[in-house]
Amino acid sequence: MGYCIILIAPLVIGYVLDLFLGDPYSLPHPVRFFGSLITIAEKWLNKGKGRLFKGMLMAMVLCCGTYFCFALALHYIAVFNLYIYIAVCGVFVFYGLANMSLIAEGRKVFDALNTSLDAGRKQLSWIVGRDTSNLTEQQIRKAVFETMSENLSDGVIAPLFYYMIAGVPGMMAYKMINTLDSMVGYRNDRYELFGKCSARLDDIVNFIPARATALLMCLVAFSWRGLKFVFRYGHQHKSPNSGYPESALAGIIDVQFGGPNWYHGLLVEKPYIGINTRDIQHQEFKKVKRINHLSCLLMVLIIIIIDFWNCQ
Repeated sequence: MGYCIILIAPLVIGYVLDLFLGDPYSLPHPVRFFGSLITIAEKWLNKGKGRLFKGMLMAMVLCCGTYFCFALALHYIAVFNLYIYIAVCGVFVFYGLANMSLIAEGRKVFDALNTSLDAGRKQLSWIVGRDTSNLTEQQIRKAVFETMSENLSDGVIAPLFYYMIAGVPGMMAYKMINTLDSMVGYRNDRYELFGKCSARLDDIVNFIPARATALLMCLVAFSWRGLKFVFRYGHQHKSPNSGYPESALAGIIDVQFGGPNWYHGLLVEKPYIGINTRDIQHQEFKKVKRINHLSCLLMVLIIIIIDFWNCQ
């Protein structure tokens, strides 16, 4: 079987499965298993002295362990049967992608707003870390679009980027890093030291994907203003990476993102992205959905072209 097929077929299988199935909650998911491992390790290690070192040790062991376990298991599956190898890799590419579930969660918030403001606030609380109890309808819509742009990088483009570099083991190692950051990468009394390595590691591995995501968004939307926003506002965000895809989307639809928000009882000041304070309309969700779909598809096509080129 051709080397190109072994690389490309799992990518296509995973992409198509995500496109049609999304993220079925009834199926077992490796990220939930990663979360269980992190919970056990955190309870065991995050106490007493040396929390910074313990957190670093946990992050390194879990990330490296994830990569080598997947690499070893897939090696033996490939030796046994290449068709089974392709199928298994395709399933894990599907698990590594979150494009359809991201779009579905965003749509649920917009649909909930058609019922009531409280319903929209409650639905939004499932996908953001900020306090949603006092948000206005416009603040809710803005939060959805900010989240969809940021997570287009974390949940779609970055996993595909690491699949391109290191296959399924690289993709799953990235998902472990991302899960670590989402669980322990907080600046509070409990995680300030213990989660510092996980947070910094997440910043490093998302450096290129975040900027690639912003570029892809501007390309599929044919938006010069989006590109200008990326260069003007991307680096101003508190996060070294989140500001780039958020700036791209703010420029594409010409709206203002950012500003202060409450997180776990603390007011966090964030810089504004853009100057147009217009209201976001319900039907604009379709445009943002299309940008997410096209960005994902373009990234998949780029990987396929690169793989074919390398096979020549």
